[in-house]
Parts: sequence; C-alpha cells; structure tokens
Amino acid sequence: MAGSLRREPTEGINVNTAPGALTSETELSLALLLRRAVIDAKDKSLARLEDVIVKLRNDEYPLLSGLVIRVGGSRIFVPMADVIGIDEASVRLQSARLDLRPFTRREGEVLLKEDVLGHRLIDIAHSALVKARDIRLKSTPEGWVASGLDVHRHSWFSFGAHEGHAARDWHDFLLLMGNQKALQSLSTSTWIGRLKPAQIAKIIEAASTQEQNVLLAQVHADPELEADVFEELDETHQAQLLKGRSDQDVADVLSRMRADDVADAVMELPQNRRLKVLELLPPAQNTKVLTLLGYNPATAGGLMGTDFLALPEERSIADALNMLRTATTQQPEALTTIHSLREDGTLGGTLSLVRALQLAPATLLRDAVDADPVVARPEDDIIAVTTRMADFNLLTLPVLDPSGRVLGIITVDDALEAAIPNDWYRREPGETGVRPRAVERRQA
Repeated sequence: MAGSLRREPTEGINVNTAPGALTSETELSLALLLRRAVIDAKDKSLARLEDVIVKLRNDEYPLLSGLVIRVGGSRIFVPMADVIGIDEASVRLQSARLDLRPFTRREGEVLLKEDVLGHRLIDIAHSALVKARDIRLKSTPEGWVASGLDVHRHSWFSFGAHEGHAARDWHDFLLLMGNQKALQSLSTSTWIGRLKPAQIAKIIEAASTQEQNVLLAQVHADPELEADVFEELDETHQAQLLKGRSDQDVADVLSRMRADDVADAVMELPQNRRLKVLELLPPAQNTKVLTLLGYNPATAGGLMGTDFLALPEERSIADALNMLRTATTQQPEALTTIHSLREDGTLGGTLSLVRALQLAPATLLRDAVDADPVVARPEDDIIAVTTRMADFNLLTLPVLDPSGRVLGIITVDDALEAAIPNDWYRREPGETGVRPRAVERRQA
C-alpha cells in the first residue's frame, strides 16, 4: 500500500451509483459498521473502520468528509472520494493505495464515534440530556450524511444491539462536545438559540462541569441570551457559575438582567465581592438594586421589580401605547398594566393593556383608569400579596410608599415563584415542561 498525500474531501460526490451502495432511502447503523471490515474493489480486506469524520452544517445534516481506519496499530485517513460503496457488510474503497501517515484531526472536524457516540446530547423536544447510543448514516445525492440518532436504552434481551431501534432525526438534538471549533461553525441562533432560556438553564443545572462549559461558551456569544439564562438559573448554580468569573465579567452579565434578579444574584456572591460588583454596574441600575436590597426578601418590597409603565394622567392612551412600543428593555410581564400619575406624582389609577386597546386612542388616562386600584405596601408579606393578586385576578400589583408613589410592581410570575414550594417541579419522569428559576429569594 503506497503512501499518498491526504486529499481534501470531495463534496457533492454521489456514491449511490457505485457497486455496493444503498438506495437514498436506506439508513445504516454506525455501531454496526464499526464492527465491519474495509475492503478494496477486489474484496480484499484492508483494515477495520475506526471512526467517521463529518462536517457540521447549520440547517443540513452533517456531511461525511472522510473515514478513519485502523491498519495494524495505526489510524489513517481515507477521503470520501476513495469510498465507492458502504453497506451492512463492509466499506468498499476504490483502491488499496492508502496514505499510511498517522491520522491527525484537523480543526473543526467532528468524529462521530469519538465525539458523539456514547456521549450526552440535548433532546430539544424534552429539554433534557440523553446519551447517543447509535448514529444512523444515509446516502444522499450530495454524499453520505449523519441523518439520525438512537437514544434508546437497550433492553436486557437485546444484548446492547441498537441497529434495530427506531432512530430520531438528527435535528431533534443538539451536540454537547468539547470541540468548540466545530460548534463555533454553527450560528447561535440555529444551535443553542433553538431552546428557551428556561430550558437552557434547566439543562445547565443537570449538566456535568464539562457540559456546562460547552453550554456557557455558546450562550456567552449572545450577551442578551446569557443574561436571560442566568436569570432562570437557581441561586445555587447561578452563584457557582459566577464565582469563577472576574468582578467585571459578573457585572457585565448582571447589567443586562432585571434589577430584582440582580439583587438576588449579588446577595449570593461572597460578601467581599458584593460592593465591588455593585460599583461596576451602570449608575441607574446600581441605584435600583441598592433600593431593592433595603427590603426584606419575604415582603412586597423584596418581591417587586422596578420596571413599570407610568404616565401623567392627562396623557392619552395613544401616548401610553407609544411609550409601550419603545420599552423594549423592560420586563414584558411588567408592561401589562398602565399606571396613571397625578400631578404630585402619586398613583392615580391603573388600566390593563387589553382594556386600553379596546378604548379610543384619544381617551385620557384620567378618564380610563380604575381610580381605586388594588395596591400593596412594602412591608406586606408574601401571603398577603399572593392572596390579593388571586382575589382580584391581577397580573401586576403596584407597591406604594407611604405617600402613595409607586416604588415598583409585583408581577404574577414573581408572586407564584415566591408562593410555590421549591420542589414543586419534581414530577414524574417524562415531563416535558420547564420550570421557572428557583423561588428562593435573597437572604441577608
């Protein structure tokens, strides 16, 4: 077997018409192929298939770019251009001439056996971690692709065989592997961006340290997504993951989070770091956080957020809706109620967003709002807050200071988090929902 230079894989080659190739409807088991021989066109056994190399692509199946075969004690590379057929019995090459130099992985290459098979990955539909137990390969007009994954546990009588299991589509899963160069070839929007922040947080909490590093590296590429994910993490994991970052890095993440969530996160930091991180926050956010830190976490003051929509009562509904359109950085749940303010700055009334859309845009807020709104005081406890919101079917509850000015509002999601036991989400296996961030509030 003469040596030759390692050739670039030829994309678009059609091996389906070659001897031994299967139809485009056939899928082969990688686990089965790894036990098969590599032969030449004359049926002479040359080597054993060791691994399969693929190129990851955003919206398409990974394309096979080459094989790794074992000849004696060496692993060598075979480009797909040299493969004339793959079937259940063997991998057939067009020639016995091989490049005998040891195989060296190139940057961005993914090896299906080494990187994927037997490793955990993300099941998107169930937002859960599962193990890749087999990989399906399929012949297409552009070449062989990795088309499916089998994540079933084998039963006791199947003796570890997976080729008989039904596989699911490759795109139903997200890879979790240390090959960052390969993952970086995929855009965040088509990879980790396919999950909601709460789902990503749930997976991070269940992941190993290495898996967490992969996930965090991906979400870090999108600062807004990173902030949303950290908001959804429970306090223990949030503190653990922020602990290893510099004060500036922590402040960068917190600067994109809601003030009430920042207050919770700051209190989970070691005491000697809290003031340093607070000083690195934008001045406006720093003021809001310091205000919230002054309240008991088990009271309305500790539950409230500082995002809310408020206008002078002589303004119109049209003005309120225009302000709503530009409030893109505020918590959406806090914008379901419009608050009117009297001339002295005290709360004049509240108006639901739905009701506002039903009224004429020119209607003045003083003529549209409920002039006797349900409110809370900063010292009201959690039971009083949640009972009041339930009794009056409120999505938000304004919290007023002694003079009647709005300090902040409590949203229904924050009220629920405070009222529901921490382990409420521990349901039977197989549940597909996602839980909100943990309900433990900051402790002084």
